[in-house]
Amino acid sequence: MKIRTFASMGRTAGTEGAEGWKADKVPSFASLSEEERRALSGILEVRHVRRKQMVVRDGQVCHYMVYVCKGLLRQFYFKSGREITEHFTCEGNIAYCIESIFKNKPSHLMMETLEDSELCLIPYAELVKLSYEYRGIADWLRDFLENNLILHQVKADSWRFESARERYERFLREFPTVAHRASVNDMASYLLMTPESLSRVRKAVAKEGRNG
Repeated sequence: MKIRTFASMGRTAGTEGAEGWKADKVPSFASLSEEERRALSGILEVRHVRRKQMVVRDGQVCHYMVYVCKGLLRQFYFKSGREITEHFTCEGNIAYCIESIFKNKPSHLMMETLEDSELCLIPYAELVKLSYEYRGIADWLRDFLENNLILHQVKADSWRFESARERYERFLREFPTVAHRASVNDMASYLLMTPESLSRVRKAVAKEGRNG
């Protein structure tokens, strides 16, 4: 099956439509002033992307933070010829390739849609420019980056210190809907397990749930 590039996806034109400012698609922007939401709407792009299409390819520079209005994204990379899932991003969350977006360098962390998705693209360089002009946008960007760093630290600690079962149970708490939407192979690579190990853990957890 031929996979279309993300650049070829259709985009929503204009900054304001029947549903209001584009920035209103991102709930965390709700506390911003109307002027700030209007300024943000001028740089945002809304795209509808079909399932199994690449948002960021290997060797491509990631210029956008990608807010998922609807759908599911997977970030992954190749190691020893195998796909390793780094992260899942579902509705209400933002995905981006950290080193690529900060340093403007090609990324080896790829991003694809696992479902038909509606995405709101936030160009990082333009967002930073707006943060110098608008206090509310600067505060939002700082809070987002701080929270994102904490989440990455929590994940790293989990992978270092938790058992396979503990990682799976954390996954169920943090991504309750993704557990029913992503493939076993993708979840297994995310949890640093083989599909067989994941199946055993899932059966054990399910059995205890029925007996509890």
